[in-house]
Amino acid sequence: MNWLNLPESLDHLTGSARELTPEAHSGLLVVLPHPDDESFAAGGTIARFADAGVPVLYLCGTYGDSGRRMGSPLFANRESLRDIREVELRDACAELGCSYRILGLRDKTVEFENPAEVAAPVSEVLAENRFSTVITFYPGYGVHPDHDALGRATQLAVSRVPEADRPLLLGVAVGNRDDLAELGEPDWYCDIRETAERKIGALKAHRSQTEFMFRQLEDPEVEPDEQTRMFRDEAYALERFYELSGPA
Repeated sequence: MNWLNLPESLDHLTGSARELTPEAHSGLLVVLPHPDDESFAAGGTIARFADAGVPVLYLCGTYGDSGRRMGSPLFANRESLRDIREVELRDACAELGCSYRILGLRDKTVEFENPAEVAAPVSEVLAENRFSTVITFYPGYGVHPDHDALGRATQLAVSRVPEADRPLLLGVAVGNRDDLAELGEPDWYCDIRETAERKIGALKAHRSQTEFMFRQLEDPEVEPDEQTRMFRDEAYALERFYELSGPA
């Protein structure tokens, strides 16, 4: 894996953010809409928490069966993609060390659902378990409408938890630095250098979606585009999060 060049120090990447470590946490709930979102957005954090013995549950909104990627080279089709992506999710979560549930929302239509109805099963999961931290997408900065919609529903679900028991709610913002500049610096970061290869393994488990990306990363004859280059240089060293409050 000669393309992975992890920095010795994270000082130039963390800014004023506080370090998120598993020692102070009793449970981590990750609520994102698609298979592979967990690995891209928080795979290293999930693995680090799981390695420390913290229970981690990935609540996946959809089966991702309306995705446009079918493997590279092609091996899936519209009929088979749902089953393939569920198996990929199972294998990725096994790599990261977390459990998972699929809510069964319809892919690419979460934005059209009633937010209160989408929030309901998240609320049920929060009532079943004492999660100290919840990770979702930052509404309005998720790039994909499903990301924003499930992020808002998760905010709503967390806001319904009695204040004394309310978990820390963290949002993942997606986009380039210019897009995210108005948010300011992230509030938290997790050092994932020790779990970087687990994150890579989980992403590779989602092969219908990631084979093209890894071909860019691993082929010395291919020059990665700017987004892939930034992902390579930073996303395996740390994961950044913004602290969220109640529904916007």
